[in-house]
Amino acid sequence: MVAALEIWANLAIRWLHLIAGISWIGSSFYFMWLDSHLKKPDDAPADVPEGGVAGELWSVHSGGFYRQMKFMVAPAGMPQDLHWFKWEAYTTWISGFLLLGLIFYVGADLNLIDRSRADLAGWQAIALGLGSLVAGWAVYDGLCRSPVGQNLRLFSVVWFAVLVAAGWGLTRVFSDLGAFMHVGAIIGTVMAANVLMIIIPNQRKVVAQVLAGETPDPALGKQAKQRSVHNNYMTLPVLFIMISNHYPMIFAAPLNWLWLAGLGIAGWTIRHFFNLRNAGRTEPQVLVFGALAFLTVAVLNETARPKPAAVAGVPAYAEVRAIVDRHCVTCHAAHPTHRGVPVAPNGAMFDTAEGLRKHAQRIYERAVATTSMPQGNETGMTAEERGKLGAWIRSGART
Repeated sequence: MVAALEIWANLAIRWLHLIAGISWIGSSFYFMWLDSHLKKPDDAPADVPEGGVAGELWSVHSGGFYRQMKFMVAPAGMPQDLHWFKWEAYTTWISGFLLLGLIFYVGADLNLIDRSRADLAGWQAIALGLGSLVAGWAVYDGLCRSPVGQNLRLFSVVWFAVLVAAGWGLTRVFSDLGAFMHVGAIIGTVMAANVLMIIIPNQRKVVAQVLAGETPDPALGKQAKQRSVHNNYMTLPVLFIMISNHYPMIFAAPLNWLWLAGLGIAGWTIRHFFNLRNAGRTEPQVLVFGALAFLTVAVLNETARPKPAAVAGVPAYAEVRAIVDRHCVTCHAAHPTHRGVPVAPNGAMFDTAEGLRKHAQRIYERAVATTSMPQGNETGMTAEERGKLGAWIRSGART
């Protein structure tokens, strides 16, 4: 009963996380686009002092015409209804954290701990995971407040190096997927904390200053804008990490931390290309740089990928059956026996000869070409066993 509830909770939280994430990223993309299309207005409204408007944009959508206007700092007075873009960010982070906890903390022994790397107790792994989120925000916020934060290019290089180092370090102690998800959680935590700790508080201060008849402090808006731009550039890398569990050839690659770096560069360049394009500049070399980073990382990983262990001849089905029964069918069976796995993941069942043949290629990809299965190598599958399994599958998976 508890396992079934975990499955339904996983589905509900994952769905909420996806919906909230779309809303948050959509508003980020829209406002970056809006800023790049603002033009000096021909005629400002009568209630706006001359020089108080930074730009305006006329647009048409769904049969209606819209006029958006941005003030240099703030209007002379505040409207009764003022929309705040914050709940999208908060909901995305809360649902993401709940999902992280449900999959990787409640299921730490299966999904987070890899005892071949670090023989951690459950509480130690959880503490390390939570500590990485706190440390990530502390380092990022410190960089933003330092002289490094005043130079966008320098900040980008240093923060990128910090994330690469985090990826390398976490892949040394956690399972491959657990490490990937924690890098994504670090980025997501930074993005949400930017909204909670900087952007919204600064906006509240500006509103309070206007209502009090004071001159708003432009530094508050400048700081909030800095963090908003950072969030915009971190969206695509964190989006890939969210779906990376579908790609064992990446998260279980020999240089998987380098994959994180390459995909981070690719995501950043795609976002930068479109931000420049929205501002009227087309610079395809930005995309070329991202593509080269992606290809370089792919080649390096394929070069470093170990070959399956050589075996003499093709093992008999009975020997392969014993390997699969020992390492796979506790989860991949009609009636799984592994705690927390009420149904076979993705419906893949290997407890019959027919099921084993049907899913042979998937087994090869996850247990031979990569070592993503068994998760965290919980059952201690050896290189020799992987080699025998690979030889049997390559020979046609005959029973």
